[in-house]
Amino acid sequence: MCDGRIRTVVFGGSFDPVHNGHIALAREVVGRGIASEVWFMLTPQNPHKQDCRLTDENVRLQMLRIALEDEPCFVACDFEFSLPRPSYTLNTLDALEKAYPDREFILLVGADNWAKFDKWYKGDEIVRRFGLVVYPRGNEEAPSLPPGVVWLNAQLHDISSTQVRSLVAAGGAISNLVAPGVCRYIIENELYK
Repeated sequence: MCDGRIRTVVFGGSFDPVHNGHIALAREVVGRGIASEVWFMLTPQNPHKQDCRLTDENVRLQMLRIALEDEPCFVACDFEFSLPRPSYTLNTLDALEKAYPDREFILLVGADNWAKFDKWYKGDEIVRRFGLVVYPRGNEEAPSLPPGVVWLNAQLHDISSTQVRSLVAAGGAISNLVAPGVCRYIIENELYK
């Protein structure tokens, strides 16, 4: 357990695979006192990416668990696995609030998602009821933000899951992009070939 507070940031994603940039961002959230825990909410199917082919959700979950095993304030979360698909964020947050009434959930999103947050299912309700932490995805400056939305001026780690998959497919090295256990898991299971 961290410091006993119940403020929990929900970091949703397909994590295909989880990489060092994801971990560094979550460390920033906890290190700056925004929350005492970060739940990596593995999304079985993103409603905005329904045409994307994802690695099996249980394989992605296993990589998340491996990556987070030495991070006591981080949780590899499969909560959306039992929800209707595709998973809309508001529905997930509603279900979390009911299942864990002793916690305050806050959503973490990238600036790219914030730029199109008006297209999200009931995005205004997410902001009003749960709040958002927005992190940079490029060199952008902090935009003007409404109440309930906080800019996390975090260092950008120029890594993407797409880059990791492409490197693996091309026979390149990924040991500096993912946790050692995740690297081993990808190699041993011949993922992304």
